Amino acid sequence: MAAGTTAVASKTLRLPSPSLSLSSKLPLSSAFSVSLRRHGHRSRPLVVLVSASLDAKPTVLVAEKLGEAGLKLLKDFANVDCSYNLTPEELCTKISLCDALIVRSGTKVNREVFESSAGRLKVVGRAGVGIDNVDLAAATEHGCLVVNAPTANTVAAAEHGIALLAAMARNVAQADASVKAGKWQRSKYVGVSMVGKTLAVLGFGKVGTEVARRAKGLGMNVIAHDPYAPADRARAIGVELVSFDEALASADFISLHMPLTPATSKMLNDETFAKMKKGVRIVNVARGGVIDEDALVRALDSGIVAQAALDVFTEEPPAKDSKLVLHEQVTATPHLGASTMEAQEGVAIEIAEAVVGALRGELAATAVNAPMVPSEVITELKPFVDLAEKLGRLAVQLVAGGSGVKTVKVTYASARAPDDLDTRLLRAMIIKGLIEPISSVFVNLVNADFTAKQRGLRITEERVILDGSPENPLEFIQVQIANVESRFASAISESGEIKVEGRVKDGIPHLTKVGFFEVDVSLEGSIILCRQVDQPGMIGKVGSVLGEENVNVSFMSVGRIAPRKQAVMAIGVDEPPTKQTLKKIGDIPAVEEFVFLKL
Repeated sequence: MAAGTTAVASKTLRLPSPSLSLSSKLPLSSAFSVSLRRHGHRSRPLVVLVSASLDAKPTVLVAEKLGEAGLKLLKDFANVDCSYNLTPEELCTKISLCDALIVRSGTKVNREVFESSAGRLKVVGRAGVGIDNVDLAAATEHGCLVVNAPTANTVAAAEHGIALLAAMARNVAQADASVKAGKWQRSKYVGVSMVGKTLAVLGFGKVGTEVARRAKGLGMNVIAHDPYAPADRARAIGVELVSFDEALASADFISLHMPLTPATSKMLNDETFAKMKKGVRIVNVARGGVIDEDALVRALDSGIVAQAALDVFTEEPPAKDSKLVLHEQVTATPHLGASTMEAQEGVAIEIAEAVVGALRGELAATAVNAPMVPSEVITELKPFVDLAEKLGRLAVQLVAGGSGVKTVKVTYASARAPDDLDTRLLRAMIIKGLIEPISSVFVNLVNADFTAKQRGLRITEERVILDGSPENPLEFIQVQIANVESRFASAISESGEIKVEGRVKDGIPHLTKVGFFEVDVSLEGSIILCRQVDQPGMIGKVGSVLGEENVNVSFMSVGRIAPRKQAVMAIGVDEPPTKQTLKKIGDIPAVEEFVFLKL
């Protein structure tokens, strides 16, 4: 999406009356407050952050070393207490006197810290990207905003990835250790050239893109896999987006840049190593958990992987007797991706600006936790919030890799007047569902639209006004993704988009339409979708396969075009079926296609 393009558009349709326009833009004051209107036109404020008192400087506790440029920004606005190496007890004692806390990765900001703050702590700033050391749920419960600094270390991480790539290819670390041990083993440390070799970048976000640019400059052929990256952005720098399996099979070098999510945990394992070229070389400056470290040792020992260069590990620091770290073909560094003087200063400035802005009551684009929402609004919208996120998760999982998601249309059907239903929370949850399964970004009401725009994702909203009682906020939500291929062809609607639709029934989100097939399945656990020839016994055959494999079925629904024609079966399952179980379903003669979707 071109710079400056609005990420969110909206319109309202009234059935059967003519359509009318709706603007959801609200001005933001310095103490940001918006309203979610309930039926009856009563409103209560949705406070993202209560700004600091105007007659006294706030106090910021900096618990780990921060660059001087960042400290100066903080000191111009607040009283700054730099207290490093605090014990958990000391941190809990100090925190009740502080309005903001800044940490790196070494300080655990747990529930006890938030409880000890007695409500005074308004902002936690994480100087870096990962927020594993901050209890987000506790922060949200205590009305504390959490912000991070996700952009300042991009170039540093990319440079470190290229440094490890070159050092590995030329055995720099091993040769250096050999010379320092008094040896001169030129023939032992003959390396390989990078020119003309194929580098597969797995994860084509900010860091992956910068690595690709630099690798092209070294004369490498660069391919990439990322289910979310737009193909035109990749082509602009001479990179081809390919499938995951194609990337593995083609690469001489693999550089990892994906976030650690349930979908990417141990993504490189025995099965995926077996698909790689013999002698592949792997660089990881992303997250340690994306590699099964025991499987990597086996791959190194067997020669499938010739070398690995690792900056991150599942457990940091790794054990002193780690077979992986001690392996002769492994180059290891202690999580130095962001460790340049320039990056450290950049992170310091970025996090200081975010914390100061939040204390002023400004909207924080790098917020990573949910804002405070009145309990009565949450109670009314909760099932629809769950429905919105799950529809987003289903829709993005139906997209086949390669083309990238750019255009999403959301339709809300309701009997309420446009000004009596604020859909921003629902839109945020749809964006959350679309982005979080394939990203390390935490999406909420604060950062949803910003995150969508940053990723080139255009969200358009349409409201269909129904006749009837406005007692329920919504009748249904529909999500459509345009200009993409689908992993499940039956999810394509008559107009060519992936389409899923859902309703809330008895307080529980249900999937009610896939493509143009009507279904009815509870959005709990996970779902298997099957397109089949409509004939007797199909429900029994599929159910028998799942029963034999001890997979419990929670719901099953069949939608069909006409008797004895095509039908789609939606099956809710309590636990993920194995690949063998799914294969057995696919081997049933009347089953034409199927897909498994995690919620």
